[in-house]
Amino acid sequence: MSVILVVDDEEDIRELVGIYLKNEGMQVCKAANGKEALECLEKMDIDLAILDIMMADMDGITLCMEIRKKSNLPIIMLSAKDQDMDKVLGLTAGADDYLAKPFNPIELVARVKAQLRRSKEFNHSVAKNVLEYLDLSMNLETHRVFLNAKEVFLTPKEFAILELLWKNKGNVFSTEHIYNTLWSEEEAYDTNNVVMVHIRNLRSKIESDVKNPRYIKTVWGVGYKFS
Repeated sequence: MSVILVVDDEEDIRELVGIYLKNEGMQVCKAANGKEALECLEKMDIDLAILDIMMADMDGITLCMEIRKKSNLPIIMLSAKDQDMDKVLGLTAGADDYLAKPFNPIELVARVKAQLRRSKEFNHSVAKNVLEYLDLSMNLETHRVFLNAKEVFLTPKEFAILELLWKNKGNVFSTEHIYNTLWSEEEAYDTNNVVMVHIRNLRSKIESDVKNPRYIKTVWGVGYKFS
């Protein structure tokens, strides 16, 4: 069930939007101002936010910018002014869509569904291409690796070894298996030594303590695994 945050200082608007969203099987968290909205975001896993631009205490533009500091959830902005500048400000602040008041609740629900669908498709695509574990992340599409949010530069073979072990997390691979999988027949090296050297170099880049590795573990007498 999708959870939608509705932020508007007009109670009638909050109630109306809430009714239409609930009729579509969505859960609604209502907030009358920016402070309540931020509290809701702390307590609940929000899938999409609907923000009114014109609010006292904290306007929708400022609230949108605050949300963007921590989250990429879809945001739809509402405004009583049908002006291009409001739309520009909202989209510049990080909003994904804009709807002017007075609006048709059915159109708003349609836009909510469209944004949720787009977000789901995007997150699914990202999930397939990005591996994450503890403080380490690996983007298989861009071939970039990050440790504690800082990029780690790996050689192609180091990247390939990490990818092989990570995709088969928990499985143990012998040095011979790693070599036969990642090196071509034209590359004739000492199987054990070349794999061990690459593992050692890889660990030096991603492990804070190479003697007690968190990512690439040695299974003595057998090989290596990602754990």
